[in-house]
Amino acid sequence: IEGADDSYVNFTDGTKLKVVEVVGKDIKIDLALLRVEPKKPLTAVPFGDSGRIRVGDWVMAIGNPFGLGGSVTVGILSATRRDINAGPYDEFLQTDAAINRGNSGGPLFSMNGEVVGVNTAIISPTGGSIGIGFAVPSNTVAQVVAQLRKYGETRRGWLGVRIQTVGDDIAESVGLPLTGGALIASVTPEGPAAKAGIKVGDIILNFDGLDVTELRGLPRIVAQTEVGKQVEIKLWREGERKTLKARIERLDEGEVVPKVKKSEVKPNAQYVMGLALSPMTDELRSRFDIDKSINGLVVTEVDPASEAGDKSIKPGDVILEVTNEKVVTPQDFAKRVRQLKELKRKTALLLLADAGGSMNFVAVPITK
Repeated sequence: IEGADDSYVNFTDGTKLKVVEVVGKDIKIDLALLRVEPKKPLTAVPFGDSGRIRVGDWVMAIGNPFGLGGSVTVGILSATRRDINAGPYDEFLQTDAAINRGNSGGPLFSMNGEVVGVNTAIISPTGGSIGIGFAVPSNTVAQVVAQLRKYGETRRGWLGVRIQTVGDDIAESVGLPLTGGALIASVTPEGPAAKAGIKVGDIILNFDGLDVTELRGLPRIVAQTEVGKQVEIKLWREGERKTLKARIERLDEGEVVPKVKKSEVKPNAQYVMGLALSPMTDELRSRFDIDKSINGLVVTEVDPASEAGDKSIKPGDVILEVTNEKVVTPQDFAKRVRQLKELKRKTALLLLADAGGSMNFVAVPITK
């Protein structure tokens, strides 16, 4: 409906109704709720539970490809919760039922006659179907439609954290016995997470009864949580499991990510683990455009042949912590690395801040 002056709904019996109102739309999921005024009641099809369908189940896609209304194709479900980098909440159903141009917006039926998805995208080098099509799951559709009907807009949950993946190296550095979860790289001041006591370095393992097995799972789970709901969060902190409670607030869809200025400088510094480190000074803060709120060890050079050189650490980054301990001098850094060696840790978990204040964790192997 983007850019349309008028929209119409065509029915299989030839009836055509003009859309009298766009009740609401959700650009991130690519759905809109339209209102028409029929002269007689319309027959509705029921939504099914997309969470219960399995890979290998038969599905049927109906749409209007190339203007051929009511075209039907069948196939099997190839995958659930597929991430195709279309948006922050990807969990598409994948099917080999032919989906072509014009099928977008059409229903994907189960063999029980229930709508389990809304066809939305394909992957194809030619523009035609090659057996890789995607549909928004009905559980997501039903939730979005309910919010559009009630509020005229979507209202997503917000926790107030920035997260990153927990790989083998990070899991080993913090003593986590398994990979998975979402590592907290920063916490928004006065946000729900901050109020709940969640800290930078925590790893969220379970949110409101749902295991967080991968990074992209947490934003989707939080977004689907009712605004105002109090949830239980299980996390890993400094070698122990903890449970906290947070009250979810509403996501501001217009959140802006600050731009980062880059600079290069090579002052004299002390090298540790392939990094040239200097205490924060006014000169370094000015040369690297480092925000006044950031204090720690400034990375002034990186040895490209070192382990750190393979970790995207760059001059101007500021090291705030080494495996949960703050550092302000190169001596602090070296001392903490020695402690980790004594604990037989293979990696050091560095909490870095860039010049603009965005933080992330990097696990760097400890050289002998």
